[in-house]
Amino acid sequence: MTAQIDPFRAIAISGLAHRLKEQGRSIIHMEFGQPSTGAPEAAIAEARRVLDTDPMGYWESPTLKARIVRHYAEWYGVDVSPARLTLTCGASPALVLALNMSFAPGDRVAFARPGYVAYRNNLRALHLEPVELPCGEAERFQITAAALAALDPAPKGVILASPANPTGTVIPHDELAAIAAVCRDRGITIISDEIYHGISYGMETPSILEVAPEALVVNSFSKYWSMAGWRLGWLVVPESGIDAARARMGNLFLTPPSLAQHAAAIAMDCTAELEANIATYARNRDLLLAALPGMGLGRIAPPDGAFYIYADVSDFTDDSMELCRQLLEDTGVATAPGIDFDPIDGHRFMRFSFAVSTPLIEEAIARIGPWFAARNRGARSA
Repeated sequence: MTAQIDPFRAIAISGLAHRLKEQGRSIIHMEFGQPSTGAPEAAIAEARRVLDTDPMGYWESPTLKARIVRHYAEWYGVDVSPARLTLTCGASPALVLALNMSFAPGDRVAFARPGYVAYRNNLRALHLEPVELPCGEAERFQITAAALAALDPAPKGVILASPANPTGTVIPHDELAAIAAVCRDRGITIISDEIYHGISYGMETPSILEVAPEALVVNSFSKYWSMAGWRLGWLVVPESGIDAARARMGNLFLTPPSLAQHAAAIAMDCTAELEANIATYARNRDLLLAALPGMGLGRIAPPDGAFYIYADVSDFTDDSMELCRQLLEDTGVATAPGIDFDPIDGHRFMRFSFAVSTPLIEEAIARIGPWFAARNRGARSA
C-alpha cells in the first residue's frame, strides 16, 4: 500500500506569499528556515572559476571530505574518518539514507513533538512507525533520557535535533550523554540532525558523536554556511554502515552537485563572513523577543539556537494555519503554522523565522504589532 503523508503546509503559505507578491504586494518571508544571505563571497568566486575551467560530472570531493573531517576535530574534538562521510544532495537525502539503512518496514522510531515535519512524513513514506514524544515547556520542548527510558517497548531508533526546528531549543551535553546511555542500554539507534550547529546564542551545541560515536549524523551547508540553494549536505555513519550508506547514495542519488562541492570547500573557511550572519540573527532574535510579548505572544519556546521563534497563539486562534494565512493577507508577513510541526497541539502555535535582514525584522514588527494588538483576546497572555 502506498504510504499516506501530510503536506508541508508552510509551502502553501509561501505559495500564497508569492502570488501576493506578483500582485504588487510587499512580502516579508519568515515562513521558511533559509538564510536570506547568499553563499560566502569567496565560495561564489570559486564557483565562477570552476564553471570556466571544470567540465564537472559525477564526483565526490576528497578535498571537501577532508575539510569536514577537520571541522569535526576543531569544533567537537571528534575523530571522523573520511570513509564515514557520505556527501549528499542536502540534509533531506541524508535523512532518507540514514532511515533506510538503519531500519526495516514496521520499525518504530521516536522523535520530539513538536518536531520537523519531514521526520514524521519520511518515516511514513518508508513504512516506518513514528513515535512522537510530546515535549512541552517542562521538557524545554526537547526529548529527555527519562522519556526514552520510559518507552515500552523500546523503539528501534530515535531522531534527535539540537538546535531543534521549530523551537530552537538545545539539548545540553549532560542530557545528551544521558540519552546516549539509555540508547546504548536499550539498543536504540540514534540519528542526530545537526544542521543548525554553529547557530546558537550563548549555549554550546555538542555533537552526539562526542557521547555516542556509533550514532548517525545528518548535516548540511544550508544553514550556517548559508548555501540552501546549492543542495549539499552529508551523513556521518559508523564504520559498520559505510557500505550500506554508499550503496544507497549511489543508487538513489548518485552524487551531489559538483559545483556545490567546490564552493563548499571554500565556504568552510569564510569564518568572518559567516559569524557576521550569526550576529545578525542574534540581533533579530533580540528584537523579536522584546517585541512579541507586547503583542500578546509571550509564551515562547526558548530559542537557544537556529533562527526560529515558536510562539503560543492560543489567545488568538484555534487554527494556526488560518491565522498565518490571514496575517499574510493583511500584513504581508509570511510565517509557518505550528500544525506542520505538531499535529496534536500545533493548532495553537506558529513559527517565525528570523533568518532575514534586520531591517526586514523591524518592518515585520511594525506591521504585525498593530494586527495582533487589535485581535488580542488577552485571556492568558504573558
